[in-house]
Amino acid sequence: MNIQHLNPVIDFFLREGVPFDTVVLLLMLPIIATFIALLRQVVGVKAFGVYTPLIVTFAFLATNGVKYGIAIFVTILLVGMLSRLLLKSLRLLYLPRVAIMLTIVAIAILFMLTIGGGLRRTGLASVSIFPILIMITLVEKFITVQIEKGDRVAFMLAAETLIISILGFYIASWPLLINFIITYPWIVILTVPLNLLIGKWTGLRITEYVRFREIIKNM
Repeated sequence: MNIQHLNPVIDFFLREGVPFDTVVLLLMLPIIATFIALLRQVVGVKAFGVYTPLIVTFAFLATNGVKYGIAIFVTILLVGMLSRLLLKSLRLLYLPRVAIMLTIVAIAILFMLTIGGGLRRTGLASVSIFPILIMITLVEKFITVQIEKGDRVAFMLAAETLIISILGFYIASWPLLINFIITYPWIVILTVPLNLLIGKWTGLRITEYVRFREIIKNM
């Protein structure tokens, strides 16, 4: 990536020993968070809150390509769901049950990485532990929603979280945006007034316009 035209502020951080990738990701975080808030408040996409798709986005950035991140994400949720079904008849208390599910998920991911290595998918086999741990934390949230709101809602929120995270991944890894941020890092401050505007949104969300279009037509 071309980093010849660094802003003096960015150059200061680098000279003080802060890694370039860390600087970029921290500056990118307010932009991705604002993007997620916009999708939730204006568009009407729900997902698992704001924080969950945000950390999944950065987990995707830490994996060796978004396809491996998606594979791990889907595997974790499917194994978590199957584990819940298997443990349901045991009538365990919530926390021990979640601990057992996390154990099963961890073992399943280990086998998945091993299979990836055996198939010469070195990008999958060499995925760092930290994005895997981040995505494993989704199991508890997914199971909680399943218990409280049912399987359909849980799967819809998981799908929306995945879609938002994929979009966030491509935004955060867009070279043009990265170059713009390291040239004009102050631009991230503009996310604050933008979020103030989003926070004052009182109109219908876009998905609600689609959902109630027949009613709106007859008004």
